[in-house]
Amino acid sequence: MSQNGLTALIVEYIASRKQPKLEALEKETAKKLAVLTDSEEIAVVKQTALEQRQELEKNYAPRNWLTDAASRAGQISLVTHALKFTHSDAKGSSIFSSGSLEQTTNTLSTSSLSQPAVDAVGNAAALDVAKLLQLEYEGESLIACLGRDNTVPLAELAENPQQLEQWVAGFKQVLTDKHLSSHTFAKQIYFPIGPGEYHLLSPLFSSSLAHAMHSRISEARFSDASKEIYQAFKTGDWHPDPRVIYPKTAVVNMGGTKPQNISYLNSVRGGRAWLLPCAAPIWQSQNKPPLNQNSIFQERKAFSAMARDAVWQLKQYLRSLNPQDRNVEIRQQRAAFVDEIVDTLFSYVAGIQNREDWQCWSMEEGCQLSRAQQLWLDPWRIKQDEDFQFEREGGDWKKQIAIDFGVWLNHQLKTEEMRFSEVERREWSTTSLFKRRLREFEQEFKEDFA
Repeated sequence: MSQNGLTALIVEYIASRKQPKLEALEKETAKKLAVLTDSEEIAVVKQTALEQRQELEKNYAPRNWLTDAASRAGQISLVTHALKFTHSDAKGSSIFSSGSLEQTTNTLSTSSLSQPAVDAVGNAAALDVAKLLQLEYEGESLIACLGRDNTVPLAELAENPQQLEQWVAGFKQVLTDKHLSSHTFAKQIYFPIGPGEYHLLSPLFSSSLAHAMHSRISEARFSDASKEIYQAFKTGDWHPDPRVIYPKTAVVNMGGTKPQNISYLNSVRGGRAWLLPCAAPIWQSQNKPPLNQNSIFQERKAFSAMARDAVWQLKQYLRSLNPQDRNVEIRQQRAAFVDEIVDTLFSYVAGIQNREDWQCWSMEEGCQLSRAQQLWLDPWRIKQDEDFQFEREGGDWKKQIAIDFGVWLNHQLKTEEMRFSEVERREWSTTSLFKRRLREFEQEFKEDFA
């Protein structure tokens, strides 16, 4: 890595801090001069502005600014785990953890990150020091260099070795807490290690891990690339990149209207932290065919139970809209919820159609399904029933299946505030994914049966 490159970044950063103050001074001076006519008063204002400018130039000379920044570095800490995420009034220590090279990565933790984002906590007025220390050149940050006792980036700017030593000692304060402490508002766990002995553990929130998750989920949901992939998915077109989704996430808001009071990265994230679902999956085996029911869309039967969560999400989304809300984004989001329900339906259907050992189950006396649903769900019956084969190959039953699905979804979404008509039923029944899945399933069965 070129140390001169990092040194140049430091100089540029200090200049970028100075420039807004110079512009503000010039603007204020011009405003004062605009209303003056007396030559003496004008001369006083210009002289004052010149002195203020000289003072700014002096304060923002790299050596002077770095000396001041090093003296203020103790007001902040660069951390990976911050205490205030637990409670905004907690006053204890936050921690910078670089992880362990020997630690295994078979669990998701901060040590799983190759380059964890570094957060800053403490006095918000000193965040400019934190941004300085996190300047990167070719993947190497200033604080990482100092952590390895590599002082070359600062040495080129220091007047003498004593000044360099003063800067390094000051900046390294952000990585250490001389007085480690917990707080009554912190989480504390008594962990037994023997009879009458225990460790007192204080788990801390990993802002670095939360930031990595936030970046990935935001990229998957809101980036231009993800929108292109979703559009290709909607239209059924091929796209070279996979579609990445994070279903059933939740959001925790931290810091209220002042997320910066928690930490710098929390402010960058708008106070939001994504939570992934951690419940164990529910495996629903199809152990018997759908006998003794009038329809697979019947209430409290297998498919309705499988689709309950997806239907609830769609219902909540529709409730959140105003009647006058109509745009492409709303239609796309609504279609995405419907597509999830359609995928659930065909997953259920596949579990029935693929059971060759059940073939001809629809001929049993206990089968109460409509003819269309029998033709759809028991395709292997064509091996023994010519009339059944003739009806199935005719394909008229597909239209009735689509109608049944649309009627069912209308009924599931109905509330006192929302009513759905034939228009919505037709929308659900003719969704492009429903027709495509039906076509794909039929093609796959024909190949298996051939």
